[in-house]
Amino acid sequence: MDQQVQRRREMELDMRRAFASSEFELHYQPLVDIASDKISGFEALLRWPHPGKGKISPAEFIPLAEEIGLIGPIGEWVLREACNEAVNWPSEIKVAVNLSPVQFRSRNLVQVVISALANSGLAPTRLELEITESVFLAETEANLAILHQLRELGVSISLDDFGTGYSSLSYLRSFPFDKIKIDRSFVKDLAKPSDCGAIVRAISGLGRSLNITTTAEGVETTEQLDWLRAEGCNEVQGFLFSGARPSVEVGQLLVRFGARASKAA
Repeated sequence: MDQQVQRRREMELDMRRAFASSEFELHYQPLVDIASDKISGFEALLRWPHPGKGKISPAEFIPLAEEIGLIGPIGEWVLREACNEAVNWPSEIKVAVNLSPVQFRSRNLVQVVISALANSGLAPTRLELEITESVFLAETEANLAILHQLRELGVSISLDDFGTGYSSLSYLRSFPFDKIKIDRSFVKDLAKPSDCGAIVRAISGLGRSLNITTTAEGVETTEQLDWLRAEGCNEVQGFLFSGARPSVEVGQLLVRFGARASKAA
């Protein structure tokens, strides 16, 4: 127990130092439109290359950042950095940024987004903000009000990890989401005898009926891609196309996918 406390304290100090010394990086994973086989956007993903410990998993450091109150300034940096990068991409390419439920508590989230867009010059329609169901588990009315304000800016709102929480369908009624992201746990077993195919089919059908884009996460095989295409999914994301890459490689990915789409046509 003492060792765990010591490790946690050490990571907290490391994280504060890392943020102060600009150690964090953003990598970008492509979102691919199934119909055109072209990149429609990139999801910005936070990375921490620790000078002594190597790459530290976001699953390890983000919960701690939320716990100690550092997720606010980190999240603001992520938004600014992602918008500054995306403004240099082709105008049809969007950037998706994940928001922590903790960021909603500060009540200045809308102003942070406005500031990031204004300072970068990025059109609001090119920014997607991804949230999880946990945003609705506390202070629902206040958080819904913030989401409506963000959407009024022209920003898109996506519901991430869809189908893994408690009552996703009620959330679709409470807010007009632009996109729902099908969790990788359903995509993983698509080609195997399981109920995952039926679940993906139901979510895709739901998206079509509500005019909501559906994006499947964790696509790793062409077999999974064929299933998703057949079920009417709109977008895909995963290692079959590319992992998250540094910003300097975004241009190469766009060229590669553009050439691939031209051949397919």
